[in-house]
Amino acid sequence: MRTVFQSAIADFSPQLPVAVALSGGADSTALLLACARKWPGQVVAIHVHHGLQTAADGFELHCATLCAELDVPLIVPLIVRRVDARHGPGESPEDAARTSRYLALDAAVRGDDGGICYPSVALAQHADDQVETILLALSRGAGLPGLAAMPMQWLRSGVTFHRPLLSVAAPDLRAWLQRQGVAHVQDPSNSVETFTRNRIRARLLPVLDSAFPQFRETFARSARHAAQAQHLLDALADLDLDRIGSADGLLLAGLQLVSVERQANVLRRWLRARHGVVPSAVQLQELLRQIAACTTRQHGIDILVAGGFARRRGASLCWYNGRPEPS
Repeated sequence: MRTVFQSAIADFSPQLPVAVALSGGADSTALLLACARKWPGQVVAIHVHHGLQTAADGFELHCATLCAELDVPLIVPLIVRRVDARHGPGESPEDAARTSRYLALDAAVRGDDGGICYPSVALAQHADDQVETILLALSRGAGLPGLAAMPMQWLRSGVTFHRPLLSVAAPDLRAWLQRQGVAHVQDPSNSVETFTRNRIRARLLPVLDSAFPQFRETFARSARHAAQAQHLLDALADLDLDRIGSADGLLLAGLQLVSVERQANVLRRWLRARHGVVPSAVQLQELLRQIAACTTRQHGIDILVAGGFARRRGASLCWYNGRPEPS
């Protein structure tokens, strides 16, 4: 009888060849091993050296040894990318490391000429990671995009990223790996409870497991519901953008014809889809207030929103990123 992990791998069907993000930990090691067995000669491992702790050199060495020692024909090429993942002022260490990691993965799957060598990238996040993400979103008062948590796949610059293990509980995944007799590294930072995600993992998940044994499945179902609802809101916002979008931004008169909730929805979509930024709740509330007050030609809008500025230009609301505006 197949385990949940084996079923997830059997259902995983990316475009080949596939690159597996390999940290050296149990989760990514299990994913790499399973993929290498399923598609011999069609798998490459990518290890990102974050440069954040003294153990990082050991992680890289372990990954190199692991890839070299897999039995033929499962020898897996290893690509190593070294990054500086230190966080800047006001940025969380987790966010900084994540951003650096994805940039490194993007670079690794492309050839010297910028072409795509590996059309698919597999990441080893599992059901416990998904629950942690949802709980983090709840703790921050996130909306539907946050509650939708991590998608199973998404497209980024022509490369499809996959999370094939989101239905697999961490204990099941690691039990499978243990039966294979393959070694993995333990990241010492995973036990540091100054990181919120680590506190959730160490303190909350055991309580949830005791009180609600099916919590992984129910949380995942809620995340899917949130993702579906957000998809509908995005579709509505796109209809509004088609109707009230202008060459510069959004027509203020068009915004004022719809409800405040619909204004907020289209503003979020416009800023995220057109400019790649997300406003804070306070910034969005102030922008909505300014839009409501903008009833005369003399009323201006010029406020900080999402690291740039929302400004009125004639009949339109525009956003720019703080650099000098073109003449």
